[in-house]
Amino acid sequence: MRLVSANVNGIRAAVRRGGLSWLEDQNADIVCLQEVRATDDQLTTALGDAFDGWHLAHRPSGVRPGHAGVAILSRWPLEVTDDLGEADEQGRWLAVRTNGVEVASVYVHTGEADTPAQDDKHRFLAAMGKWMEQRERALVCGDLNVAHREADIKNWKGNRGKAGFLESERAYLDHWYGELGWADLGADAGYTWWSWRGKAFDNDAGWRIDCVLASPDLAGSCRSFTVGRAPSYSERWSDHAPVVADFEF
Repeated sequence: MRLVSANVNGIRAAVRRGGLSWLEDQNADIVCLQEVRATDDQLTTALGDAFDGWHLAHRPSGVRPGHAGVAILSRWPLEVTDDLGEADEQGRWLAVRTNGVEVASVYVHTGEADTPAQDDKHRFLAAMGKWMEQRERALVCGDLNVAHREADIKNWKGNRGKAGFLESERAYLDHWYGELGWADLGADAGYTWWSWRGKAFDNDAGWRIDCVLASPDLAGSCRSFTVGRAPSYSERWSDHAPVVADFEF
């Protein structure tokens, strides 16, 4: 089973930049999308004939239309199993059961430090942990907006005390990968996000925040993991690179 996860930074813009062609070329079985930023009709129109015959679940934001939004495409029938409450309503979490596996597409917001948004982020990360603790044969895929280790961010010293690299945020990931036994499958795969500005991409001054996490019983099933980094700045179709994980169950 091949799974692709991508923060598309707006599906319509990504399609215009060539992202849909890239996704089609991956021969995936499941595709998780984040920051879709579209209504159901807009997403269907953007996809066009791509993934024809596939099964689609989409969770747009019911709070801020045109923001956030997550989706999952699968070759197999899927059953939506949402149960994260507030995050579901915000279009930041969508979980489905497909091909005998529960798959979640997640978009965690930045949550600036010392703001109510950071408090909301903590609630979201805590809710994710509770969900993960109760699951078997499950995968969580998407943009965590947290760099777990110093190796996951080029300028880690300059980002201490900033959202995305706060000790309080990273502690949730410590818990997931420690006490809960979940696996961060692309831990050594390289950065996945670079600012559009300046020379961040050319200098590889990035963050590794786009992940595929596996429950303990699936952790050993991953056969390969790659980051689909664009060959050049001009060929990027999102500020995030997609990630690709291959499994053998």
